[in-house]
Amino acid sequence: MSKFRKIGILTSGGDAPGMNACFRAVARKALSEGVETMGIMEGYNGLINDQMIDLSSAQVRNIVQLGGTKLYSSRCLEFATAEGMDRALATCEKEHIDAIIAIGGDGTFRGALDLTAHGIPSIGLPGTIDNDITASDYTIGFDTAMNSTISMIDQLRDTCESHKRCDVIEVMGRNCGQIALLSGIATGAVAVAIPEMPFDVDATLNRMAALRKAGKRSMIVVVSEGCAAVDGLPFAEYLTKRLNAETEIETKFFRPAHTVRGGSPLVRDRVTATAMGVRAVEELLAGKSNEVICEVNGAIQPVEINWALAADRMYKNKLKPGDLDRFNETELAQMKALCDKRRKYIETMYACANDTADRA
Repeated sequence: MSKFRKIGILTSGGDAPGMNACFRAVARKALSEGVETMGIMEGYNGLINDQMIDLSSAQVRNIVQLGGTKLYSSRCLEFATAEGMDRALATCEKEHIDAIIAIGGDGTFRGALDLTAHGIPSIGLPGTIDNDITASDYTIGFDTAMNSTISMIDQLRDTCESHKRCDVIEVMGRNCGQIALLSGIATGAVAVAIPEMPFDVDATLNRMAALRKAGKRSMIVVVSEGCAAVDGLPFAEYLTKRLNAETEIETKFFRPAHTVRGGSPLVRDRVTATAMGVRAVEELLAGKSNEVICEVNGAIQPVEINWALAADRMYKNKLKPGDLDRFNETELAQMKALCDKRRKYIETMYACANDTADRA
């Protein structure tokens, strides 16, 4: 443990409810072990430009309930350059930072991987509302974002019922449809469209028209932002246009967008963020680095970053030649099993959404 004098903490990429709880846990655990902590402001930009604050126990007081990130966040293209890395390493030397804990998504993890390769032990923590880190069953912020989405949909349902309307709601998630899928199930949506599964527009319009004829007043359709555009329109807008043109259902379009990133984190995100933050410090002090702290089958555990990133590319069909060369047959089989598990989960829940959708 005496190896470490100071740990730097940063949040990067899109903010997520629970990030404050996470870096609070990192700071408190490190301080309890006699290791100083320093907050790096605005992600990897702060590391390059030496934007730092000392984190004492008092300085992370009363932030566990706050949304967003008090360390702020940004996307830093310069960090991917040799000059940017040199400046970041110079900052670490100047500020006596011996290790980095980075909270964010896959881009954040690639930055941590690069730091480790340049001699700064680093560990990633999955903070993203999208729940799209394949190696982890759960990412910090997902539950709060879903509940924010559900709350808005429930309110829209009230006015839809009053005015005999349909609302098509586009929700965030990038190319991962889990926010749309689970919030659609939870709000009784008449249809859910996600990028991972085929969606029959004609059949959906026919079913909704039949429902209207049978007397159904309000209808909710939830669409993931990752669904492919049609005729130059985002899919949710295209579906809204067709509903208005081809059925007698008055249909409105709603995009809550970044509102679901904010708000006070719910209990799952506070607790998961805290447990992951503590485990990250434990791993560093045990001499480990180049890891992502994940939730796997209910347990908080480390996963090697290279493996996690490769598994993510495998699941998302983004593998490039040579990406898997470093892994043995056992590791590759584990990756495939992980991808199959996630696909099976999506398929099962999508079937659940369809099986419970309203029918005339």
